[in-house]
Amino acid sequence: MDYYCFEISVPAPVREIALAFLAELPFDSFEETPGGLNAYLPAGESLEDVESRVAEIGAQLAFRFSRSFIPAKNWNAEWEASFQPIRIGNFCEVRASFHPPAAGVAHELVINPRMAFGTGHHATTFLMMEQMEKEAFSGASVLDFGCGTGILAILAEKLGASDIDAVDIEGPAYENTLENASLNGASHIKAYHGGLSAVPERAYQFILANINRNVILNSLRALYGRLAPGGVLLVSGILFADEGLAVERAEETGLKLSARARKEEWCCLRFIRL
Repeated sequence: MDYYCFEISVPAPVREIALAFLAELPFDSFEETPGGLNAYLPAGESLEDVESRVAEIGAQLAFRFSRSFIPAKNWNAEWEASFQPIRIGNFCEVRASFHPPAAGVAHELVINPRMAFGTGHHATTFLMMEQMEKEAFSGASVLDFGCGTGILAILAEKLGASDIDAVDIEGPAYENTLENASLNGASHIKAYHGGLSAVPERAYQFILANINRNVILNSLRALYGRLAPGGVLLVSGILFADEGLAVERAEETGLKLSARARKEEWCCLRFIRL
């Protein structure tokens, strides 16, 4: 996928406020930089509308920005040049296929991300994996909603989940999930290309949703309907500034917050279907 990168120069004291406003727009990821933020917009979105709105936010918060076009072919070279293994204590290590095998961890994940999102380096994926260490996945049914590279679905299988569906609206993510599942010998994962409607109707004991604020908020009622009673919904991709809103919307659907964690400006929320 092609992207537009908005390079935003915003002072640290108002960076979190800027993120909260920018998260309302159809950016699919953010990256903190020494001088501010990089916001990545899929090329299929309305560039003029987004740029106009960013300019309005910039006028309110006194920040400057520039925009550049990043063709899809650049992403593969970028991750191969910069992707270093990431370790979460003794729990797991995420590496690419060209790295040496991990040692001293309970679980090793081999992820070749290509053009898909989710290597554990971003705070949201890291938070989800940390929380997954605490869950009882043995024999469980799992839905990875917005699977990206398939990293969370693969980890769920390594933790004992026996029936796993993974879905993503992006074609490269669907293809990458299949590739990475094969690399890791994950044979219990069924991948689907599309939205939630592409996944056969059924109830899950766990739903993992590491996407973005707007998709999560708009999908809460549908995700509630896919959870078995007592089932667990783990969500990330929510800025700390939006945590209150996410909890309020989730509780309106019948979910109960049972745990939360934070890393940098992001949070991970654990809900239970009552």
